[in-house]
Amino acid sequence: MSSDPWGRVDETGTVYVRTADGEQVVGSWQAGSPEEALAYFERKYEGLVVEIGLLEKRVKTTDLSAKDAQTAVDHLREQVDAHHAVGDLDALRARLDKLVELVDKRREERKVQRAKQSDEARGAKEALVAEAEELARSDQWRVAGERLRSLVDTWKGLPRLDRKSDDELWHRFSHARSAFSKRRKQHFAQLDAQREEARKTKERLVSEAEALSNSTDWGPTAARYRDLMSEWKAAGRAQREHEDDLWNRFRGAQDVFFAARGSVFAERDAEQAENLKLKEELVEEAEKLVPVSDLKAARAAFRSVNERWEAIGHVPRDARPKVEGRMHAVERALQEAEETEWRRTNPEARARAEGLTGQLQAAVDKLRAQIDQARAQGNNAKADKLERELEGRQALLDQALKGLHEFGG
Repeated sequence: MSSDPWGRVDETGTVYVRTADGEQVVGSWQAGSPEEALAYFERKYEGLVVEIGLLEKRVKTTDLSAKDAQTAVDHLREQVDAHHAVGDLDALRARLDKLVELVDKRREERKVQRAKQSDEARGAKEALVAEAEELARSDQWRVAGERLRSLVDTWKGLPRLDRKSDDELWHRFSHARSAFSKRRKQHFAQLDAQREEARKTKERLVSEAEALSNSTDWGPTAARYRDLMSEWKAAGRAQREHEDDLWNRFRGAQDVFFAARGSVFAERDAEQAENLKLKEELVEEAEKLVPVSDLKAARAAFRSVNERWEAIGHVPRDARPKVEGRMHAVERALQEAEETEWRRTNPEARARAEGLTGQLQAAVDKLRAQIDQARAQGNNAKADKLERELEGRQALLDQALKGLHEFGG
């Protein structure tokens, strides 16, 4: 018979382990000496010691879930309770009991942490909903639209709540965005309707101006042309593709009339020569507004010039196309600046540009993360391949950012 402090082998080859509850049968050994039997089951014990030590380290130093940790503890406890090893099994049970206490503690800590994170996420989402509902009433279409898009990105970065709460808050958030989009569409639809109405009004003014162009009733017809000009200005701008053509026809009809009147009133040449001098001075003043740097100030200055221009009267017929052409060139430059400003602040076009930029930026960020991961894993071939792909995506992103910059972004 052979023995050590934790076990023995009797004369029949049966191996026992000593525990607090008395000796327990470990197994039967017939293949060699009692010392070899004890050594074999002692190695079994050492294996359990190593496994428990590794599990203790995982529980203390990793984010092993409580469920997985408990499963591992139960598995080891079954092996200890099976008594198929020779050693201090009671000490191993004590270590497993302490592990269970640590796992339970971690479980409670994580439960508290999740509750705290949930409360913080709820507060953050409620704040986003409140701001979105406030923005839904805004008339600052570009600024409010950009802010709502930013709120969506913030929302996506927050943890989910319980399904009912999360769905309710998202419904309010989504409803606010939809309400804003609906109002914005209505606004621009109304703007389009106003431009269509202006086109119809100017079509009518052009028809009357062309009908009057051959009149020889100089005084009343000239007065009517002045009224038509006032109505033209009050009508607002038509669509860009119609505005210039209508203007050219409108001014052309007046030119026919005033050219005829000019030939009849040749004696007014001296007065018209003075008018030409004054208008040339006004044109020079107007031309200083181009290129346009401050659109609002340029509009106001041009209105002032134009009012004085209209008050001056006619110029000699042969000089009129040149001086009026110069004036109209300034007006066209202002109109183009207005169109450029409208396109730059167009929320739909900006949204498309931002959406593309956001997608490309996300792709670039993802590739960079994959490259870092590949480098960390020593997979340089994969990292080099990803870097070549990154170069292409970065080029597309740079181009998209350049386009977005044209919107003032």
